[in-house]
Amino acid sequence: MGNLGSFKRSFLFSALPYLGFETFQVFSQAALVHATAKVFRVEEILEQADYLYESGETEKLYQLLTEYKESEDAELLWRLARASRDIAQLSGTSEEEKKLLVYEALEYAKRALEKNESSFAAHKWYAICISDVGDYEGIKAKIANAYIIKEHFEKAIELNPKDATSIHLMGIWCYTFAEMPWYQRRIAKMLFATPPSSTYEEALGYFHRAEQVDPNFYSKNLLLLGKTYLKLHNKKLAAFWLMKAKDYPAHTEEDKQIQTEAAQLLTGFSDKN
Repeated sequence: MGNLGSFKRSFLFSALPYLGFETFQVFSQAALVHATAKVFRVEEILEQADYLYESGETEKLYQLLTEYKESEDAELLWRLARASRDIAQLSGTSEEEKKLLVYEALEYAKRALEKNESSFAAHKWYAICISDVGDYEGIKAKIANAYIIKEHFEKAIELNPKDATSIHLMGIWCYTFAEMPWYQRRIAKMLFATPPSSTYEEALGYFHRAEQVDPNFYSKNLLLLGKTYLKLHNKKLAAFWLMKAKDYPAHTEEDKQIQTEAAQLLTGFSDKN
């Protein structure tokens, strides 16, 4: 009987590690299923978000994504930054609401970047949002932020050289500093030893590069090619790109505004000739 008791105790102790392993397997499998379900859930939300964005459903997109504003997913967060910014730019948004949304967008973009520094879109939208915030913080902050903006646009291009929008935005950065008014240049020199600067030639290079990556992707890129050639006194090529901007199919309100501006610039050509 003593031997039988020893055998039972021995069997029990030897079985415990096995039972522990079985329990570990059950918990591990449950965790894996939960993690997989979470990934599928995020992917589902992103699909919905992208569909709403492509459909121009700005308010519905914002409502969808704000439900997940505590998310730690970078892809979701940069989309929320974009959606917040888009709501801020709607004509029905008050100035007070716009300012709140602009800062909100920056916070989401910052969190997206913290979660994934390898996301080109997070870098791109962080730079865009910093630029927007500069409108509320004065000329000194705006010029100081220019260095950060350039750095993140360049990083976005490095991470995804095929993203025409990032390249286009880098072109806008160059164009903006190439045409900076003299009084702003003077302020910049007073505030910074080496203030940001660029040339129309640099801007032109980025606009052309964006067009090579994705031809006719954006009416504003066509318009800015025309305007940059105007700055460089090349009226023939300016007219070529402005005509393309004028004839670009208007899918958005911005496209319509660009058509109007291109037509006005082309009319100015005719009046002078």
